[in-house]
Amino acid sequence: MDDAHYRFYPVLQPFAFLYQAAVALRNFCFNRGLLPSVSYSIPVICVGNLAVGGTGKTPLVEYLIRLLSGRFRVAVLSRGYKRKSTGYVLADENSTAREIGDEACQIKVKFPQVTVAVDKHRRRGMRNLLALPENVRPQVIILDDAFQHRYVKPSLSIIVTACNRLFFKDKLLPVGHLREPATSVARAELLLISKCPENINEPEILQQLPEKFREDNVFFSKIEYQPPVSVFPQYHPHQFLQLDGMKDKVNILLFTGIANPAPLIVEIGKYTANLRSLSFGDHHAFTKRDIEKIQRMLSQMPGDSPLIICTEKDAARLRHLEFIPDDWKSRLYYIPMKMRLLFGKENLFEKKIIQHISLLEN
Repeated sequence: MDDAHYRFYPVLQPFAFLYQAAVALRNFCFNRGLLPSVSYSIPVICVGNLAVGGTGKTPLVEYLIRLLSGRFRVAVLSRGYKRKSTGYVLADENSTAREIGDEACQIKVKFPQVTVAVDKHRRRGMRNLLALPENVRPQVIILDDAFQHRYVKPSLSIIVTACNRLFFKDKLLPVGHLREPATSVARAELLLISKCPENINEPEILQQLPEKFREDNVFFSKIEYQPPVSVFPQYHPHQFLQLDGMKDKVNILLFTGIANPAPLIVEIGKYTANLRSLSFGDHHAFTKRDIEKIQRMLSQMPGDSPLIICTEKDAARLRHLEFIPDDWKSRLYYIPMKMRLLFGKENLFEKKIIQHISLLEN
């Protein structure tokens, strides 16, 4: 396994000791019942991770929605990271990334039939969801990025760890990227190794995992990029774009506001001989100055009207900006992503989820 992604800052080790002590005390208080952790009568599935940064939680949340929403009334509760609103917000078809955060907005646009809510205080969010009218009250709640929010006790926890920065090789903040020690993975029932290449060495990784995750409780997944979709379909007759066969015929400018844009840059590079890319920080709130910077890059590219491509999360933030140039709207696309489980374990994973819900229903 390539260790190039494991960049550490040993000079910060004294701060890591203090951080570890604080996390250990907090977990001790929850484990001993000194801090309350509330359980619920319905299935509550937590999708979380041990590290900061993008590990692939949102594709898993979407996978679970596709699996469950045809059988149950599903709700997604998240913090609404970097939103400008406060408190509990129940999303509707007019909600913007500014109000509910880019990830929650992306999910609501993609799955309008699913209840989506945001609240930094998860117990309050749970109370509000469970107080909804009976005909819309959720039967299953997915907690997005909630593994450290221990005031809510999930019925099932799934930890996501990216294959290029596995949790058991990482270190605690601020030396590494871990929010809490690697041993905390024991609180989870399932482990997902995300963003894997097709040729990943499954046995090598399994040998290094805790015994709990060496059999049927660990899964491997990869990201599959879907055909580009228009950010503003009302301005373009073709909502979907097929890039296959367009190499040497199209110029593309790709800009991203995600943690790790490198895989997407490689993917888009397959379809053009002239790719320019510009990367901003994770969950970046695009400003008028940013758009002007991108516009200057566009003006320096050869050919007429190069395609402009961003990520799906970027699209959630861009869609409601008033200062997007009109001439972008017919050529601005985003790249959807879907998670695919590897090694023929889709049925096993889905069976575990459905069985868990069925046991709680009975």
